[in-house]
Amino acid sequence: MLTCSKDRVQNKIETFAKFGDAGHGGITRFCFSPEDLQAREEFVKRMKAVGVETVTDDMGNMYATLPGTEEGLPRIVMASHTDSVRNGGNYDGILGVITAMEVVETIATEKIPHKHPITAMVWTNEEGSLYPPAMMSSGVVCGKFDKAKMLASKSSEGKTFGEALKQSGYVGDEANRLNPKDYMAMLELHIEQGPVLEAEKKEIGVVEGVVGMVNYRIRTYGQSDHAGTTPMPYRRDALLAAASALKYLHAELDKLDSNLVYTTGEILCHPCIHTVIPDLVDFSIDARHKDPEVIKQVVEVIKNMPKEFDKCEVKYEEAWARNTIDFDKELVDLVQKSADAYGYSSKRMYSGAGHDAQYVADMMPTTMFFVPSKDGHSHCEPEFTSVEECWKGINVVLQTVLEIDKK
Repeated sequence: MLTCSKDRVQNKIETFAKFGDAGHGGITRFCFSPEDLQAREEFVKRMKAVGVETVTDDMGNMYATLPGTEEGLPRIVMASHTDSVRNGGNYDGILGVITAMEVVETIATEKIPHKHPITAMVWTNEEGSLYPPAMMSSGVVCGKFDKAKMLASKSSEGKTFGEALKQSGYVGDEANRLNPKDYMAMLELHIEQGPVLEAEKKEIGVVEGVVGMVNYRIRTYGQSDHAGTTPMPYRRDALLAAASALKYLHAELDKLDSNLVYTTGEILCHPCIHTVIPDLVDFSIDARHKDPEVIKQVVEVIKNMPKEFDKCEVKYEEAWARNTIDFDKELVDLVQKSADAYGYSSKRMYSGAGHDAQYVADMMPTTMFFVPSKDGHSHCEPEFTSVEECWKGINVVLQTVLEIDKK
């Protein structure tokens, strides 16, 4: 079986970890920050070193294509992102880029025969850390987001994504965009970002799709009064009501499917002064499951919750939602076949996190590969996957690319 270079994989991981090194084992590398531009320059340099030139599209997405031996055949693309969340890890996103680079480098340096052109790609602004939303550029390319609105997205400091894109030097031709005519399949390797593969001692996650989800805002309305002079029976405390609403939601959602996961990750309290009773609390509820019927049940729980808690009015509003995405079955089976060929243990699974691949799946045959995350950590500095585990995942991608090339 053909394999990639473990030493090269380690070198790539260590090199990219320097760009945005936060000093505690992780990185902060926002889209088009100086650190992200360093990572992009490294991508261009390394691809050029193996004889592959890089072009960009109008959203700054990068494409480095190794030609095939037969003219006119569509490309096979491997893609992920270079940007990170604040104080993120050295594997989320960038490992998929390293994978794409290493597969292209292996095929080029080992002169492995291939008919189709093979592309290593970098998606712009997947995290949306400075310029929301997440998966911005894949959303634009795949027709999910309006480009003008995305260019107008602002950072907390008031700079627009469009301004950052223009200043980056990576604005290219819209004709270079990923598209179903010039490309036949997209592959994305990613760390699992969860504990399952490690816990079950599996080396490869064969990803069948991305679970559906809903995100709601729940708001409780009370009355601000002085914290020292208002007797308890007279209070309408919006924060107390929010706590009651949250406890209610947990109790009801726990009655649904055991594979349902849900989270309140953001709470806004007004006026947020320690001497004032809160008059408004706004919190998120994010629920995810691959079965759309379970997601419908979640929505029913939210819609049927009491309209009042602790003398405070309760309202809800859908923030956004996505349907479950199923990846191309033939590609998923090829991933399984490739993992089996190396003798690697594997598990079929769905991703609970969103990825650029989920948007591309509506455009062309797409699938993903997972490698284990130590202790399930991700989006934080302890995020870690061993070089051995990364190398095995990249080998499976290499073999899958070569299987697709036979078509």
